[in-house]
Amino acid sequence: MDWNKLAKNVIEGYELSKEEAKEILFSKDEEILSLVNAAYEIRRHYYGKKVKLNLIINAKSGLCPEDCGYCAQSIKAKTEIDRYTLISKQTIVEGAKEAKKNKIGTYCIVMSGRRPTNNEVDTVISAVEEIKNEVDQIKICACMGLVTEEQAVRLKTAGVDRFNHNINTSANHHTNITTTHDYDDRVNTIENVKKAGISPCSGVICGMGETEDDIVEMAFALKDLDADSIPVNFLHPIKGTKLEDLDDLTPLKCLKILALFRFVNPTKEIRISGGREFNLRSLQNLGLFIANSIFVGDYLTTDGQAAKEDYQLIQDLGFEIEDNPFEVESQNFATTH
Repeated sequence: MDWNKLAKNVIEGYELSKEEAKEILFSKDEEILSLVNAAYEIRRHYYGKKVKLNLIINAKSGLCPEDCGYCAQSIKAKTEIDRYTLISKQTIVEGAKEAKKNKIGTYCIVMSGRRPTNNEVDTVISAVEEIKNEVDQIKICACMGLVTEEQAVRLKTAGVDRFNHNINTSANHHTNITTTHDYDDRVNTIENVKKAGISPCSGVICGMGETEDDIVEMAFALKDLDADSIPVNFLHPIKGTKLEDLDDLTPLKCLKILALFRFVNPTKEIRISGGREFNLRSLQNLGLFIANSIFVGDYLTTDGQAAKEDYQLIQDLGFEIEDNPFEVESQNFATTH
């Protein structure tokens, strides 16, 4: 496969078939630099040198009734993590202010649990309203589980810019990962937030025993959902979870997965998310030639690398931190529509 020619075609509007996408995953390791370079041409066309920074605040930890096999916060997991109810409004607001000081473009308010109570929604709404009044040019992403259309409308009215709810895996593989909710529950949540006018964020976790066909299906499912932001997580197996013994990924496979998502969803924000440090290891720099977004700091229950290392990585690669996420997104929209 001539990856650069394929990238040029994609930039000109060509849409990959599933068979072509699968070829990316089965490409030879010796082709990795050619593949990364081709994916970079697509990334550069839509995002230039910009890197978007995201920060998570774990607003409610553990206490989750779902049985997701990868998650340390599941009630089924035998893990030693912090478990607490929803933090205070003021703590959420102060976190946003600190995020802005550190050039964070999107501040992610994440809650564990199947779905939020109305009181929890009230607290988040109150915090978001204050953040929007006091912090300039920062996007707010809420991740609160299964929300209703009514709750989504209220979050939109308060100023929530984006809502995250990952499909996590393919429809075919879903029951191998969790049985307490359906794949369609996740899709319906994304549709609810889209109806409310909130930008949809939905991604995946790779390395959970899925096949290459499953990974291709994930990429195309997110294309069909028209997710604006696609976090690509790589399983970081946690002791005490159902998937604690899985370790199927290599840095080169992770790069191929990222390239697949870039080729299939060329105009979208592709974010290297959980498991970045654990799985990409010394090849994190190559990942940023494909993705245009990363998380800075710690994840929900696993540690990220020191923020200064991420800033140094971006500088060393000659990239630039995205100062105004709203302006860049507007430019991309004008370019691609």
